[in-house]
Amino acid sequence: MLNETIKALRKSKGLSQQELAVKVNVVRQTISKWEQGLSVPDSDLLIALSEALETPVSTLLGETVAESEADEVKALSEKLEIINLQFARRKAMRRAALHWLLIAVCGGILAVAAVLAAVNSPYLGWDYSAPETAVMGVAIHAFEWGFVRLAPFALIVAMVGVFLTRKNIRYELGECTTEHGDNYHRTNIGTESRAESLTFCYAESRRTV
Repeated sequence: MLNETIKALRKSKGLSQQELAVKVNVVRQTISKWEQGLSVPDSDLLIALSEALETPVSTLLGETVAESEADEVKALSEKLEIINLQFARRKAMRRAALHWLLIAVCGGILAVAAVLAAVNSPYLGWDYSAPETAVMGVAIHAFEWGFVRLAPFALIVAMVGVFLTRKNIRYELGECTTEHGDNYHRTNIGTESRAESLTFCYAESRRTV
């Protein structure tokens, strides 16, 4: 992986993240994100990184076969495009997981509210002279008291979260819809490649978010 290669080469050169950042002319946080796989350098920064680490770009990208200069540039471009798409897919998966978790939270709050409304505080008629009954009644009352006051706010926050994390783009983990795919092929007949198609999907998804 690119992030692991950057980290290993930096350490082998005895450079800190800050020192490497100065050589590449970026901030230290950028180096940290590259090494954690949270983002990837663009083609210009990748070339600067290869010079700073005194390592060919092909090595950074995991290539082991020597290529001509033209082929290397093309391979570099395609590999970066695919890495960017993979990064976008991971973000989409995390957002989808959070989206459904928030929906589950909303459902849970509404379900508990329905149960509490249906049972109508039965503990109010209990005999509190018995210690066990008294403790249970107080515990249920405390839960109900806290739930009634906190649940509306939690429900509002969860619903806002559901709205913000909704899937408002027509892609399934980075795959183009027919509409965007057709648009791509109409404007790029004879020039398509797998990497170009993936990059078009990624760019369109970012534009429509």
